[in-house]
Amino acid sequence: MNLEWLKTGIGPLKDLLAYLNKEARTTDVLKKQVIRELRNNLNIFQNAFLNNVSPDIMIDMLSNEAIKDAIKNNFKFKKVKAGNIEPYHIHDERNKKYMGWDAEKLIDKIDEKIEEMKNIKKMNGNNVEKAENNISLMLSNLYYRMKLLADFIRAER
Repeated sequence: MNLEWLKTGIGPLKDLLAYLNKEARTTDVLKKQVIRELRNNLNIFQNAFLNNVSPDIMIDMLSNEAIKDAIKNNFKFKKVKAGNIEPYHIHDERNKKYMGWDAEKLIDKIDEKIEEMKNIKKMNGNNVEKAENNISLMLSNLYYRMKLLADFIRAER
């Protein structure tokens, strides 16, 4: 699979990852887990790009367990970041459709996409190579949603 679409998003990722690492130092265990999971998932994309890793391995490595745990514990995702996504949070044109969303809605879509790709992989004999779905586009959409969430968390306002 071609990960060329990641070239444009990899540059600012180092700063975002460093910020998320700092932000994960909180006494709120569930918030910490959700932010760490976001950071780790973004790291998977970065390292998959650098090492030309297959989508099957990427999908296996992506995690949404912290999100599931937070939901089970009735975590209020506004603790991750209060407010709504505004135009100044959006650094990628393709993310304009998420303007007005809050952290909870965006995290829900991230969780949904990870689950969907894991299920597609299972349905296709643990290999997405012959899946009818556009896995490259799905991974791309997931990456840019996660990057938007990180940008939103990092924003001053």
